[in-house]
Amino acid sequence: MYLIRMKNCAFFARHGLFDEEETLGQRFYVDAELTVDPSLPLEDDSMESTVDYGVAFQVIESIITGQRRFLIEALAQECGRALAARFPQIKRAEITVRKPNAPVPGVLDYVEVTVVWPG
Repeated sequence: MYLIRMKNCAFFARHGLFDEEETLGQRFYVDAELTVDPSLPLEDDSMESTVDYGVAFQVIESIITGQRRFLIEALAQECGRALAARFPQIKRAEITVRKPNAPVPGVLDYVEVTVVWPG
């Protein structure tokens, strides 16, 4: 087994509880740590044995830029579920979604949530 890490994947979307979040939108950042059990020996040097991280990026992008969600937890869970469904070689997906402009009454860099699939 081995890990594929995708860091700081950036997307513009309109998630959140408040109407202003849907109206204005904002950037969201996603990290994906994928535990992969290759279907063929790695020595075969074959794409069929692993996870195409270009396709994995597209899976994440379609979820983050798709249907509005109130919770970033729901986004993270859906990303993990979709990646595991698309790539049976993924045995575990740890997905972190960061929201830099979270509407809180204070100063912070970002709010982030990490979900592990399967949970």
